[in-house]
Amino acid sequence: MSPLPFVVITPVFEDSEASTHLFHELFDAFGGQVHVVAVDDGSVRQPVDIAQMEAIGLGGTVIRLRRNVGHQRAIAVGLGYVAEHLAEAQRVVVMDSDGEDLPASIPELLQTLDRDEIDVVVAERRTRVETLRFKLFYTVYRRLFKLLTGRSISFGNFMGLKPHAVKRLAAMQELWTHVASCVLGSRLRIAICALDRGPRYAGQSKMNFVGLTLHGFRGIMVFAEDVLVRVGIAAALLGALTLLGGIASVVLKVSGYATPGWFSVALGILLLVFLQTGTLALMSLMLTGVSRSGASLQAAYTDFVDTVTHTGRTA
Repeated sequence: MSPLPFVVITPVFEDSEASTHLFHELFDAFGGQVHVVAVDDGSVRQPVDIAQMEAIGLGGTVIRLRRNVGHQRAIAVGLGYVAEHLAEAQRVVVMDSDGEDLPASIPELLQTLDRDEIDVVVAERRTRVETLRFKLFYTVYRRLFKLLTGRSISFGNFMGLKPHAVKRLAAMQELWTHVASCVLGSRLRIAICALDRGPRYAGQSKMNFVGLTLHGFRGIMVFAEDVLVRVGIAAALLGALTLLGGIASVVLKVSGYATPGWFSVALGILLLVFLQTGTLALMSLMLTGVSRSGASLQAAYTDFVDTVTHTGRTA
């Protein structure tokens, strides 16, 4: 079998119109040089049909899931499938099917990926057309992510990967929680490519503010151990400060500088803060130990697959 130039993995949920538009653009841009793996995330009203690819001559595969598992797990299923069945692919691109990830940007992404010292190239948005609330939330989230995990995140799902990077990510349980955070934690060599964001092909985003917030915190959950250690250290430092404050209160009381009633109130508040921060520090360290010693369970992508259809045949 001749090696595939590159494979595109795209999750689709109730968005047949947008995905069909994407298929047309990919075929117009790359023709037979691309193989599309569309992961239908349990769509009921607008399922992805392999005939949509066959009608335009696009080579591809449609993986229909038994139920809706979410955007990130759908990508994990796609990467698992490609790692097992399309290992001959020279490069793999992960992108959304709604049009915001532009097919015209793929050559620039792959050009960066061709460098020997790069395993994964991720797309950082050069321009964003978003609401003020989203921009504010995203700014706060990035700062919180940096504070809690010690890492910077500025990219989403649009990325290019080499074959060994696909296999590495497919073997990581964190992939099922948050794709971008999994890439950060994979220790792969990452390059950032600044790209413009395109308009949606059709319809509106199905991700509401609550879902977006949940998605953001799942990214932090990938680094739960780091977060717990940082919280424990912060709590320990705060506990040390309250202990110093208590000693200072006693010194002021003994020296006669404390006003009546002040010493007992100040010492009581400091004692409560010390007990709370001490408890939090111990809980954080204990949870870190449980997280490290607990057995990690990784879902098999085949558990979610209902049918797999290919252009020209059915499996």
